[in-house]
Amino acid sequence: MKPDKRGGSAAVSGGGIKRPRGKFVGREPQPSHKKADDSRTAALLALSSVPLIMTLGNSMLIPVLPAIETALGITPLQASLIITVYSVMAIILIPIAGYLSDRIGRKKVIIPSLILAGAGGAVCGWAGSLQPGGYGIILAGRVLQGIGAAGAMPIVLPLVGDMFRSEQQVSAGLGLIETSNTFGKVLSPILGSALALLAWQAPFWSVPILCALSIILVLFLVKVPPKQGEEAAAPPPPGKFLSGVWNLYRSKAGWLTALFVVGCFSMFILFGLLFYLSETLEKSHHMKGILKGLVLAIPLAVLCAASYAAGKWIGEHKKVMKWTVTGGFLLCAASIAACLFWEATSIRIALLSGAGLGIGAGLPCLDAFITEGIDKEERGTISSLYSSMRFIGVAAGPPVASLLMKQSAPLLLGVMASVAAAAFILALAGIRPRNDKG
Repeated sequence: MKPDKRGGSAAVSGGGIKRPRGKFVGREPQPSHKKADDSRTAALLALSSVPLIMTLGNSMLIPVLPAIETALGITPLQASLIITVYSVMAIILIPIAGYLSDRIGRKKVIIPSLILAGAGGAVCGWAGSLQPGGYGIILAGRVLQGIGAAGAMPIVLPLVGDMFRSEQQVSAGLGLIETSNTFGKVLSPILGSALALLAWQAPFWSVPILCALSIILVLFLVKVPPKQGEEAAAPPPPGKFLSGVWNLYRSKAGWLTALFVVGCFSMFILFGLLFYLSETLEKSHHMKGILKGLVLAIPLAVLCAASYAAGKWIGEHKKVMKWTVTGGFLLCAASIAACLFWEATSIRIALLSGAGLGIGAGLPCLDAFITEGIDKEERGTISSLYSSMRFIGVAAGPPVASLLMKQSAPLLLGVMASVAAAAFILALAGIRPRNDKG
């Protein structure tokens, strides 16, 4: 049936064409389309729980690190390793998880990974009761949690690309995923500080509970679209597949390398500055608990709002994405550099919020370039390499910030501003969309 120009439908009966008219003519497909849209929306919300919970499981420890230092008798550098070992395991295993998701399916990787992440959180919570001898076991639990994170959060990006055909829908979906990720960062300092009022181990114990919730949502609400055409064929042997991925990377090395490094720099800046702000608020301003969490959440809330707005705004326009990324990192570099001239905490928080605005606007654009620029067969592997680079930034940020802070805060801010400026230059030179929609 084809809709006529007046909104009716053309029904063929015998040799003639009848054009029935009426209030509801031509609207029969709407309920099924609405049902499909509702199903996809529910699936997208379920998938959004994965980055939200994985982010909470890591970032909500940042405001608790000083309390962990005191309870376990460890140094700030040792405490920062609790963040770092999680990220290191994710860095190593994310490409493997992406490869497996391309071969055996996205959900078959995500669900077991969430189970592992929950188990790792439980190990950390139990080890906390062994203080002061539990530090090593906590690191082991964080390793297990990192293994789970490797197969959960990064696989969401290619799955969103699988679910939608329109690039505009993919961009909007990725904007929601990135918003969920950044909202987790907003909620993390508040929730982490609130849970720490019960016990400093409480944030660890919350991880298995949150993972169980996400498992239920993904299991029942996410329906992976069936493979069609060439996608339905048996996957190539590992050697041939990896050779194809390598050839793909070489053919797109310029812009892919730029995106990988810019993604890494964005997380390095973000987690380095969060560590700096957390330590400064507690040790210089004696700010603790929920109040400290609320202050930490200010720049993160700006980052979250920017991610959501950018995901809605960019659509499928590649040139808009490029200038959003470059403009965002220029703003980030300028905001951090301005902190060198104003020492007042309130002004620095406002300036760091400007940096958060720049990073937040750029993140959905980076996601969209990766997801929309790679075919479905290799999408999981390539997007996982991108996620690995982001985790390198997460892993390096806190310990580097700790070492630089031992010298001086201006040195830390100068390094972070320089990294943001490097990201701006790299995005400007390396991201070159051939046209506005490709």
